[in-house]
Amino acid sequence: QVQLVESGGGLVQAGGSLRLSCVASGSIFSINAMGWYRQAPGKQRELVAAVTSGGSTNYADSVKGRFTISRDNVKNTVNLQMNSLKPEDTAVYYCNAEVRTSTLRYLEVWGQGTLVTVSS
Repeated sequence: QVQLVESGGGLVQAGGSLRLSCVASGSIFSINAMGWYRQAPGKQRELVAAVTSGGSTNYADSVKGRFTISRDNVKNTVNLQMNSLKPEDTAVYYCNAEVRTSTLRYLEVWGQGTLVTVSS
């Protein structure tokens, strides 16, 4: 079993900042990509940012220059620093990881989600 636990969501005014964190635990051999997705009410889930085990990053155009993703391969954590937040960033944010388990199975794992609300 592998679990992802997120923290750091909340309510913030437009222009403010939040930092989301996610830690992976369980029977982990290695983790390839880790990332953050979000889903706003009535919309599909979308990729926000992702980072490979080698440190390559990918961002949605809507967050480039405002959000920064980082990870710690030793601690199996991934963080999302969100600056200059806008009301349209309001969504449930989900952590995602591509995990190879200790039994060498490949799994895609999701966290339970954390709500980010940006007020205007």
